[in-house]
Formats: sequence, C-alpha cells, structure tokens
Amino acid sequence: MTDARSLSIVRGRVLTPAPYERKLVEWPDALVEVDADGRITAVSEAPADCPVPPTWPGAVIVPGLVDTHLHFPQTRILGSASGPLLPWLETSVFPEEARFDDPDHAAAVAREMCRALIEQGTTLAGIYSTAHPQATEILLTALEDGGLRAVTGLTLMDRNAPPANRLEAVEAMAASDALIERWHGRDGGRIRISMIPRFALSCTPELLREAGRRSREHDLLLQTHISENRDEIAQTLAAFPGHRDYLSVYEDHDCAGPRTLLAHCIHFSDDEWARMQAQDIAVAHCPDSNFFLGSGCMPLRVALDRGLRVGLGTDVGAGRTFSVRRVAAAAYDASLLCQAMVSPEELLWLATRGGAQAMRQDDRLGCIAPGFDADLVAIDVPPLHPSPSRAALIDALVFRHDAGPVRATVVRGRVLRGA
Repeated sequence: MTDARSLSIVRGRVLTPAPYERKLVEWPDALVEVDADGRITAVSEAPADCPVPPTWPGAVIVPGLVDTHLHFPQTRILGSASGPLLPWLETSVFPEEARFDDPDHAAAVAREMCRALIEQGTTLAGIYSTAHPQATEILLTALEDGGLRAVTGLTLMDRNAPPANRLEAVEAMAASDALIERWHGRDGGRIRISMIPRFALSCTPELLREAGRRSREHDLLLQTHISENRDEIAQTLAAFPGHRDYLSVYEDHDCAGPRTLLAHCIHFSDDEWARMQAQDIAVAHCPDSNFFLGSGCMPLRVALDRGLRVGLGTDVGAGRTFSVRRVAAAAYDASLLCQAMVSPEELLWLATRGGAQAMRQDDRLGCIAPGFDADLVAIDVPPLHPSPSRAALIDALVFRHDAGPVRATVVRGRVLRGA
C-alpha cells in the first residue's frame, strides 16, 4: 500500500451523484467527515464560522472516477492508428502484448498505467491484463502498492491469436484459480479478480464455459467484448455455428448474467437489448475507441431507457486517453450522432455512480454520503462566473479538456495524488 496521507475531514464544493437517479446534488461548501477506515461518516454544510480551511481551494470535489474498461498491455500503444478492429489487433496489439512475457517490461508499464490512472482521477478500473500469469501478478502488485481499486485478471485466449498471446484452457484456468486464491478480495475488496475471456472469437467453447463457471462459483465479475465491429460479429458467428446472434454465444456458454460486463454493444438488435435488460447485464460504453477504430456509435440512450447498468470505459489503447472525463465528452458527441442526446449531468453520473453500479461495487462507491468509502477527486475548473450555475460547473468538468490533470485523487481517505 502506498504511504499516503490520510484525511479525517474534507471541506469544499461537493458535487455528488444521487444514489439511484441520474442526477447530481451540490453542496456549495461541505464538510465531509471520514473515519480511520476511510469511510464517510457525515456530510454537512460548513457553518459560516467554520475553522476548517478549504482542503483544495478553488476545486470541485466529486466521487472517484470509474473506468469500466481498459487494457493494461496497451498502455504504450495508445493511439496506434492501424484499425479497424481485427487488423488493428494483428498489427498493433498482439505484437505489443507478446512483450509482456518479459517481467521487466510488464513492471515498467504497470507503473506507468497506475500513475496515469491516478493523474486522471480514476480510483476504480476494470482492467484486462494479458495471457501471461506472471505479468498479471506484476500488475496486481503495482495496483496494490499504488493504492488503487481494480477488478482485473488473466486475459483468456486459446485460439485465433499468435502463440505468444495464447494460453491453453487448462493452464489458463489453473493460473486463474491461483490468482483468485491469492488476490481476490485483497485489502477489504480493493483488489478483485475477474474472469476475462477476451472476446468469443479468441476462446474455445471449453474456455468460455470454464470462465462462466468460475464467475458463478466465486461471484466474480466477467468482463468481455461484444458487437464492436461487423467483421468481428460475422467471424464470431462462423466460429460458433448455429447461434442466432453474438449475445447468444455468451448466453449458451454461461457467460451472461448480472455478473457480466460487456464492452461496446454497438451493433445490437432490439431483441439483444431486451435480453440484456432481462438478464441484468451491464454495459461498458467506450465511445472514444469506437470513434478511433471506426466501429460505430452505441445507442447510449437505448441502454439507459431500458434501465441497464452502464459505465464509461476509456478502452486504452484504442481509446486515446486515460481521462474518463474526456470519454464522457465523447459519449456526449456519440449521443448527438445517434440523435438521442444524453446530458452532461447524466454523463458525469455515469462516470462515477454508473461505473460503480456496472462493476457491482455501488454498495460502497460512487456517492459522497455517509456509509460510502471516501474515494474522492478534486478537480480544478477554469475561471467561470464568480458564482457559476450547477449546469455551467458540470459543463466545465465534462468539456473543458485543457484544464489538465486533477488536483487530488483519494481512495478510502488516503491521498494518492495532491497535497
């Protein structure tokens, strides 16, 4: 664990999601009290004669940002323009991911990624590792030492990838079992293991079934991709003949349900959306990478109107940023292209509370309120009207890209970045 300063009280302008409505609640000058375990015990309006100075003067305090989807081994190929999806994997991704057989390379990149997450105010991330057990152990150690929350695990691939990127099903499951025993639930659940079949195309039916079985047996999140690219969909249905659509591949291999978090979900039929809703499957919306690889626009409003749990994902490295706020801005643009706008207020809610819901950690995360963990981000906003409206403040948080990294990042009351 990082040797970071612990906070017992925070004062400042607070903008917090409502727990179950996609709206934000503002405290113009709040006192947030935090106990020794890093849990919020009280939130109140600071009195006029408050002796506590502002913790981060001029900053706005929001819950820690949640990145529901990114790839650890793609940190150094962020922005490699060799798409669309399947050629991009062959040209840019698989060669770089093969390098993670080298523990020194894995350790250097793990430190870079953790630093990037902290600098951008991400306190919880759903992270795909590689097919290399040692690299995954190195990643977990870096996350633990850095003080971050994460849900991660071995990326499962036993076909349709170069040999250096594959791990056979028996070996992959044995390695995953070891990770579960050693890491799952570490430090009060700050570090959690998930099952991560990369996507159906990279997995044999046996590997998919085993991933689904372990997800159920150990109550693990199952993270994977779906319907990102039309060629990917066609090749998946060819690899799994007899299935009516992409979602049915996961359903028929016990990989669909309330523990499942599916990234992209661009090219869904109405029936697939209805089944997503019926099975309480969560969505990781990755608009920046969808734009970068020319994959298409996911209809975010459709998912929200159906009541699905939705979070935002940077999808580094097809995504070009570690900033969840930039992804929120991309999601706004995508919603306009879909002619079904999602408001900036809703998007900031998705970047925090929505991500916690999608990753099944909303019992303790995503709100600044008593009983929730003190995962906080202090964000400087550029000069606005002396008393900006809440809408202007939200717009600044989501759309002012030149404001720079966050002022402070806090997990369980411990300051990972900032004085």
